[in-house]
Amino acid sequence: MELTVLVDNNTLINRYFYGEPGVSYFIDDEDKRILFDVGYSDAFIRNAQKMNIDLQELDFLALSHGHLDHTWGLDPLIRLYTEAVLENRPHKKPTLVAHPLTFLTRTVNGLGEIGSIISEEKLSKHFKLKLSKDPVWLTENMVFLGAIERKNDFEAKSPIGKIVNHDFEEDDNLMDDSALVYKSSRGLVIITGCSHAGICNIVEYAKKICEDDRIIDIVGGFHLLNPSEVQLQGTLQYMKQLRPKEVHACHCTDLNSKIALAQVVNIKEVGVGLKLKYE
Repeated sequence: MELTVLVDNNTLINRYFYGEPGVSYFIDDEDKRILFDVGYSDAFIRNAQKMNIDLQELDFLALSHGHLDHTWGLDPLIRLYTEAVLENRPHKKPTLVAHPLTFLTRTVNGLGEIGSIISEEKLSKHFKLKLSKDPVWLTENMVFLGAIERKNDFEAKSPIGKIVNHDFEEDDNLMDDSALVYKSSRGLVIITGCSHAGICNIVEYAKKICEDDRIIDIVGGFHLLNPSEVQLQGTLQYMKQLRPKEVHACHCTDLNSKIALAQVVNIKEVGVGLKLKYE
Protein backbone atom coordinates (compact mmCIF):
# COMPACT_ATOMS: atom_id res chain seq x y z
CA MET A 1 0.00 0.00 0.00
CA GLU A 2 1.21 3.51 -0.82
CA LEU A 3 -0.20 6.70 0.72
CA THR A 4 0.46 10.13 -0.82
CA VAL A 5 -0.35 13.35 1.03
CA LEU A 6 -2.30 15.55 -1.41
CA VAL A 7 -3.30 18.20 1.14
CA ASP A 8 -2.02 19.11 4.59
CA ASN A 9 -1.43 22.29 6.57
CA ASN A 10 2.29 21.94 5.78
CA THR A 11 4.37 21.67 2.63
CA LEU A 12 7.86 20.19 2.42
CA ILE A 13 11.03 22.05 1.47
CA ASN A 14 11.78 21.95 -2.28
CA ARG A 15 8.36 20.41 -2.99
CA TYR A 16 6.29 23.08 -4.71
CA PHE A 17 2.72 22.08 -3.94
CA TYR A 18 -0.27 23.89 -2.47
CA GLY A 19 -0.98 23.64 1.25
CA GLU A 20 -4.13 24.50 3.19
CA PRO A 21 -5.56 23.66 6.63
CA GLY A 22 -7.24 20.45 5.52
CA VAL A 23 -6.68 16.79 4.73
CA SER A 24 -6.58 14.73 1.54
CA TYR A 25 -4.69 11.47 1.03
CA PHE A 26 -4.43 9.34 -2.11
CA ILE A 27 -4.05 5.64 -1.35
CA ASP A 28 -3.11 2.90 -3.80
CA ASP A 29 -3.79 -0.62 -2.53
CA GLU A 30 -4.26 -3.87 -4.45
CA ASP A 31 -4.93 -2.01 -7.70
CA LYS A 32 -7.68 -0.04 -5.94
CA ARG A 33 -7.42 3.73 -5.81
CA ILE A 34 -8.82 5.43 -2.74
CA LEU A 35 -9.13 9.15 -1.97
CA PHE A 36 -9.48 9.88 1.74
CA ASP A 37 -10.97 13.35 2.32
CA VAL A 38 -10.89 16.23 -0.16
CA GLY A 39 -9.68 19.24 1.81
CA TYR A 40 -11.23 22.70 1.63
CA SER A 41 -10.66 23.72 -2.01
CA ASP A 42 -9.34 22.39 -5.31
CA ALA A 43 -5.77 22.30 -3.94
CA PHE A 44 -5.82 18.49 -3.77
CA ILE A 45 -6.73 18.31 -7.47
CA ARG A 46 -3.97 20.72 -8.50
CA ASN A 47 -1.44 18.84 -6.37
CA ALA A 48 -2.55 15.48 -7.75
CA GLN A 49 -2.10 16.76 -11.30
CA LYS A 50 1.44 17.93 -10.49
CA MET A 51 2.14 14.46 -9.05
CA ASN A 52 0.69 12.69 -12.11
CA ILE A 53 -2.09 11.14 -10.01
CA ASP A 54 -5.31 10.67 -11.98
CA LEU A 55 -8.29 11.33 -9.71
CA GLN A 56 -10.66 10.38 -12.53
CA GLU A 57 -9.73 6.73 -11.96
CA LEU A 58 -10.77 6.45 -8.30
CA ASP A 59 -12.50 3.32 -7.01
CA PHE A 60 -13.42 4.77 -3.62
CA LEU A 61 -13.81 8.18 -2.00
CA ALA A 62 -13.87 7.89 1.80
CA LEU A 63 -14.70 10.80 4.10
CA SER A 64 -13.53 10.99 7.71
CA HIS A 65 -16.36 13.34 8.75
CA GLY A 66 -18.39 16.27 7.48
CA HIS A 67 -16.37 19.37 8.41
CA LEU A 68 -15.51 21.93 5.72
CA ASP A 69 -11.75 21.28 5.72
CA HIS A 70 -12.43 17.67 4.73
CA THR A 71 -15.48 17.95 2.43
CA TRP A 72 -15.58 21.30 0.63
CA GLY A 73 -13.30 19.90 -2.06
CA LEU A 74 -16.27 17.80 -3.21
CA ASP A 75 -17.47 20.70 -5.37
CA PRO A 76 -14.31 20.93 -7.54
CA LEU A 77 -14.11 17.12 -7.68
CA ILE A 78 -17.64 16.95 -9.09
CA ARG A 79 -16.68 19.61 -11.63
CA LEU A 80 -13.68 17.48 -12.64
CA TYR A 81 -15.94 14.48 -13.24
CA THR A 82 -18.56 16.56 -15.04
CA GLU A 83 -15.95 17.97 -17.41
CA ALA A 84 -14.67 14.44 -18.03
CA VAL A 85 -18.15 13.46 -19.21
CA LEU A 86 -18.48 16.57 -21.39
CA GLU A 87 -15.07 15.99 -23.00
CA ASN A 88 -15.47 12.20 -23.31
CA ARG A 89 -12.44 11.57 -21.10
CA PRO A 90 -12.12 8.11 -19.51
CA HIS A 91 -13.25 8.15 -15.89
CA LYS A 92 -14.80 5.99 -13.19
CA LYS A 93 -17.76 6.65 -10.92
CA PRO A 94 -16.27 5.99 -7.47
CA THR A 95 -18.13 4.69 -4.45
CA LEU A 96 -18.36 7.34 -1.72
CA VAL A 97 -18.01 5.77 1.73
CA ALA A 98 -18.93 7.73 4.85
CA HIS A 99 -20.90 7.65 8.11
CA PRO A 100 -24.66 8.34 7.61
CA LEU A 101 -24.46 11.61 9.60
CA THR A 102 -21.66 13.09 7.48
CA PHE A 103 -23.81 15.34 5.28
CA LEU A 104 -26.07 16.94 7.89
CA THR A 105 -26.02 20.72 8.35
CA ARG A 106 -23.51 22.02 10.89
CA THR A 107 -23.16 25.53 12.31
CA VAL A 108 -20.86 27.30 14.76
CA ASN A 109 -20.56 30.89 16.00
CA GLY A 110 -23.15 32.23 13.56
CA LEU A 111 -21.57 30.68 10.46
CA GLY A 112 -24.22 29.43 8.06
CA GLU A 113 -22.55 26.09 7.32
CA ILE A 114 -19.32 24.38 8.39
CA GLY A 115 -20.37 20.96 7.14
CA SER A 116 -20.70 19.67 3.61
CA ILE A 117 -22.10 22.26 1.18
CA ILE A 118 -23.40 19.49 -1.09
CA SER A 119 -26.34 17.38 0.05
CA GLU A 120 -26.44 13.61 0.20
CA GLU A 121 -29.14 13.64 -2.48
CA LYS A 122 -27.03 15.65 -4.92
CA LEU A 123 -23.93 13.59 -4.19
CA SER A 124 -25.87 10.46 -5.16
CA LYS A 125 -26.06 11.84 -8.72
CA HIS A 126 -22.28 11.80 -9.01
CA PHE A 127 -21.15 8.93 -6.76
CA LYS A 128 -22.33 5.51 -5.69
CA LEU A 129 -23.08 6.08 -1.98
CA LYS A 130 -22.20 3.63 0.78
CA LEU A 131 -23.16 5.28 4.07
CA SER A 132 -22.52 2.97 6.99
CA LYS A 133 -22.05 2.93 10.75
CA ASP A 134 -20.54 -0.53 10.39
CA PRO A 135 -17.02 -1.21 9.10
CA VAL A 136 -16.72 -1.35 5.30
CA TRP A 137 -13.84 -3.26 3.70
CA LEU A 138 -12.58 -1.38 0.65
CA THR A 139 -9.93 -3.98 -0.19
CA GLU A 140 -8.83 -7.21 1.43
CA ASN A 141 -6.62 -5.23 3.82
CA MET A 142 -8.17 -1.72 3.95
CA VAL A 143 -11.22 -0.97 6.10
CA PHE A 144 -13.35 2.11 6.75
CA LEU A 145 -14.20 1.87 10.45
CA GLY A 146 -17.65 3.48 10.47
CA ALA A 147 -18.89 4.57 13.91
CA ILE A 148 -16.04 4.59 16.45
CA GLU A 149 -16.62 3.22 19.93
CA ARG A 150 -15.82 5.94 22.47
CA LYS A 151 -14.73 4.31 25.70
CA ASN A 152 -12.03 6.34 27.44
CA ASP A 153 -12.73 9.24 29.80
CA PHE A 154 -10.34 11.88 28.41
CA GLU A 155 -11.27 12.24 24.71
CA ALA A 156 -14.25 13.42 22.63
CA LYS A 157 -15.77 15.38 25.50
CA SER A 158 -16.25 18.81 23.89
CA PRO A 159 -18.90 19.37 21.18
CA ILE A 160 -18.15 21.74 18.31
CA GLY A 161 -21.11 23.91 17.34
CA LYS A 162 -24.51 22.48 16.47
CA ILE A 163 -25.78 19.81 14.11
CA VAL A 164 -29.23 19.90 12.50
CA ASN A 165 -30.79 16.44 12.38
CA HIS A 166 -34.33 16.20 10.99
CA ASP A 167 -35.07 19.83 11.92
CA PHE A 168 -33.78 19.24 15.46
CA GLU A 169 -30.69 21.20 16.51
CA GLU A 170 -28.34 19.66 19.06
CA ASP A 171 -24.71 19.83 20.20
CA ASP A 172 -22.40 18.37 17.58
CA ASN A 173 -20.20 15.67 19.06
CA LEU A 174 -18.99 14.64 15.59
CA MET A 175 -20.45 11.15 15.87
CA ASP A 176 -19.73 10.73 12.15
CA ASP A 177 -15.97 10.89 12.74
CA SER A 178 -14.23 7.79 11.37
CA ALA A 179 -10.91 6.54 9.99
CA LEU A 180 -9.26 4.02 7.67
CA VAL A 181 -7.10 1.10 8.77
CA TYR A 182 -4.65 -0.89 6.66
CA LYS A 183 -3.73 -4.41 7.76
CA SER A 184 -0.09 -4.85 6.81
CA SER A 185 2.01 -7.95 7.35
CA ARG A 186 3.74 -6.20 10.27
CA GLY A 187 0.73 -4.60 11.95
CA LEU A 188 -1.85 -1.86 11.50
CA VAL A 189 -1.58 1.53 9.80
CA ILE A 190 -4.27 3.87 11.09
CA ILE A 191 -5.24 6.80 8.85
CA THR A 192 -7.29 9.60 10.39
CA GLY A 193 -8.86 12.88 9.36
CA CYS A 194 -9.29 14.87 12.57
CA SER A 195 -9.83 12.19 15.24
CA HIS A 196 -12.82 13.96 16.78
CA ALA A 197 -13.77 10.53 18.15
CA GLY A 198 -10.43 10.53 20.00
CA ILE A 199 -7.21 9.17 18.57
CA CYS A 200 -6.89 6.61 21.37
CA ASN A 201 -10.51 5.50 20.92
CA ILE A 202 -9.84 5.11 17.19
CA VAL A 203 -6.74 2.99 17.76
CA GLU A 204 -8.55 0.73 20.21
CA TYR A 205 -11.47 0.23 17.83
CA ALA A 206 -9.08 -0.45 14.94
CA LYS A 207 -7.35 -3.13 17.00
CA LYS A 208 -10.73 -4.69 17.78
CA ILE A 209 -12.01 -4.71 14.19
CA CYS A 210 -8.74 -5.93 12.67
CA GLU A 211 -7.90 -8.33 15.52
CA ASP A 212 -4.32 -7.10 15.71
CA ASP A 213 -2.65 -5.18 18.55
CA ARG A 214 0.47 -4.24 16.57
CA ILE A 215 0.53 -0.60 15.42
CA ILE A 216 3.22 0.33 12.93
CA ASP A 217 2.01 3.85 12.06
CA ILE A 218 -0.70 6.42 12.75
CA VAL A 219 -1.12 9.03 10.02
CA GLY A 220 -3.34 12.11 10.23
CA GLY A 221 -4.87 14.63 12.59
CA PHE A 222 -4.93 13.81 16.31
CA HIS A 223 -7.39 16.56 17.37
CA LEU A 224 -4.76 17.95 19.72
CA LEU A 225 -5.28 21.65 18.99
CA ASN A 226 -4.92 23.48 22.30
CA PRO A 227 -6.01 20.31 24.13
CA SER A 228 -6.88 20.24 27.80
CA GLU A 229 -4.16 18.95 30.10
CA VAL A 230 -6.34 15.93 30.86
CA GLN A 231 -6.66 15.04 27.16
CA LEU A 232 -2.99 15.62 26.38
CA GLN A 233 -1.68 13.63 29.33
CA GLY A 234 -4.16 10.82 28.69
CA THR A 235 -3.04 10.65 25.07
CA LEU A 236 0.65 10.69 25.98
CA GLN A 237 0.22 7.91 28.52
CA TYR A 238 -1.72 5.82 26.02
CA MET A 239 0.83 6.32 23.23
CA LYS A 240 3.69 5.49 25.58
CA GLN A 241 2.07 2.14 26.35
CA LEU A 242 1.01 1.55 22.73
CA ARG A 243 4.55 1.93 21.37
CA PRO A 244 3.74 2.42 17.66
CA LYS A 245 6.71 2.09 15.31
CA GLU A 246 6.11 5.58 13.87
CA VAL A 247 3.60 8.41 14.19
CA HIS A 248 2.83 10.90 11.41
CA ALA A 249 0.72 13.34 13.45
CA CYS A 250 -0.39 16.38 11.43
CA HIS A 251 -3.26 18.71 10.49
CA CYS A 252 -5.06 19.48 13.78
CA THR A 253 -2.08 18.46 15.94
CA ASP A 254 -0.49 21.67 17.21
CA LEU A 255 3.23 22.29 17.74
CA ASN A 256 3.19 21.89 21.52
CA SER A 257 1.34 18.58 21.18
CA LYS A 258 3.87 17.33 18.62
CA ILE A 259 6.72 18.30 20.93
CA ALA A 260 5.04 16.41 23.77
CA LEU A 261 4.34 13.38 21.56
CA ALA A 262 7.98 13.34 20.48
CA GLN A 263 8.93 12.49 24.07
CA VAL A 264 7.00 9.19 23.94
CA VAL A 265 6.80 8.12 20.26
CA ASN A 266 8.87 8.24 17.08
CA ILE A 267 7.16 11.23 15.46
CA LYS A 268 7.77 12.05 11.79
CA GLU A 269 7.28 15.15 9.65
CA VAL A 270 4.27 15.39 7.33
CA GLY A 271 3.74 17.66 4.34
CA VAL A 272 2.15 17.75 0.91
CA GLY A 273 3.94 15.36 -1.42
CA LEU A 274 5.01 12.91 1.29
CA LYS A 275 4.76 9.27 0.20
CA LEU A 276 4.52 6.42 2.70
CA LYS A 277 4.77 2.74 1.72
CA TYR A 278 3.68 -0.30 3.72
CA GLU A 279 3.85 -4.01 2.92
